[in-house]
Amino acid sequence: MAFKVLLINGSPHVHGCTAAALDEAAKTLNAHGIETETVQVGSKPIRGCISCNSCGQKGCCVFDDAVNDTAPKFDAADGIIIGSPVYYGSPNGNLLSFLDRLFYSTPFSKHMKVGAAVVSCRRGGNTASFDVLNKYFTISGMPVASSTYWNQVHGFTADDVAKDLEGLQTMRNLGRNMAFMIKAIADAKQKYGLPEVERGCFTSFPDGK
Repeated sequence: MAFKVLLINGSPHVHGCTAAALDEAAKTLNAHGIETETVQVGSKPIRGCISCNSCGQKGCCVFDDAVNDTAPKFDAADGIIIGSPVYYGSPNGNLLSFLDRLFYSTPFSKHMKVGAAVVSCRRGGNTASFDVLNKYFTISGMPVASSTYWNQVHGFTADDVAKDLEGLQTMRNLGRNMAFMIKAIADAKQKYGLPEVERGCFTSFPDGK
């Protein structure tokens, strides 16, 4: 059985710090028989969601850009790794606009696809950014792959990241854990089926009640 992980690089620098971290994870996934593909979104002109809900009828976002291009790749993938640099203690704004629309506009189930976030920073803001990205997974029924530390690397350049031995080790352990989870979920799906998902309850407290 063939497995695939989609990597999203939310940095405008194609060969920067975030790419160095994602590449290390991808090499480990490849070594464990997982195919990988990287999509660059950090420097693309991506606008935010305007809450028009047209995607509910169209099955895709009303803005036909990198979001709609990436959607079928996400659908076909068994897992996704989202990488971002840290800007003012948060992920790249372009990436967040991309993710808001990608997760909201796509009608396919993300249930039991494995997700992981990777962040790159010079010094601080890493855990706050890490937390923001992981929420896309946990609202979508996606198991989150972890490692032996938070999934982060430190440095101002890709050469700096190459010196962050613990950060690169964290990426490799992330790749191993993610490969294991993808294979284990596929095996369990064949044996037991996927967990039931309840839908229908939508608490909004109308009229202040």
